[in-house]
Amino acid sequence: MPGANTPCMSLQFRGVRGSLPAPAPGNLRYGGNTTCLEVRLADGQILLIDAGTGLRSLGSELSSTEPLSLSLLFTHFHWDHIQGIPFFTPLYDKRNHLDIYTHRPVAEVREILEGQMSAPLFPVPIRVTPFPMNHPQGASGYRLDCAAHSIVHACDHEPGVREIDDHIARVAEGADVLICDAQYTPEEYEKRRGWGHGTWKDAVTMARRAGVKQLVLTHHDPDHDDAFVDDILARAREEFPATLAASEGLVLSFWRPQP
Repeated sequence: MPGANTPCMSLQFRGVRGSLPAPAPGNLRYGGNTTCLEVRLADGQILLIDAGTGLRSLGSELSSTEPLSLSLLFTHFHWDHIQGIPFFTPLYDKRNHLDIYTHRPVAEVREILEGQMSAPLFPVPIRVTPFPMNHPQGASGYRLDCAAHSIVHACDHEPGVREIDDHIARVAEGADVLICDAQYTPEEYEKRRGWGHGTWKDAVTMARRAGVKQLVLTHHDPDHDDAFVDDILARAREEFPATLAASEGLVLSFWRPQP
């Protein structure tokens, strides 16, 4: 039974880098692993968003003495979002159970991952609302609602399609946390239109539109070292003070409202 000091929901960033891993001395503070977000509930249930190389560290930490039941939400299947799967040790223990959720047809998922996909009722007490994002070959974002708290994960999205942007703003309205693609600076974006990613300024604009409480910039470009991300963060905070830059190991916790 969860104690009074146990958060009803917490999230930990396991990987925050976009496109490809960036293991370099200048990236040690924010980290070099690709996208993976871990969400834990008070009863110990675990939900994951994406399976980049950051997934490996979680697999090493999870106990091997008891069977595990995990849920994995895929935004899409570009390499940087799935490359941690072969190194996720719980997959190789037949006692464990992994439910996979995605916008892609089951047959395609089996082909991509060479695995199985089941379709039971969602096994964790979180309301999950998927929404489309503008990204090559398509991608899904997710809003997670639990115990009066909400997290919106909008990674790998390129603003500019009005219908999609408007829909994301509606889904994200009033969220506690908006985790948003901020791979480029506005100057860099001019040479990367159509690549499926946005800028820190786009993230700030969305945070303002949706009236979120906290903005977290993620999917850092592999060429951006810690100092570069620090500068992006400082610029974003000038326009939206409640901004963080995601770093590996960063934990955000939410407590159940007091009656």
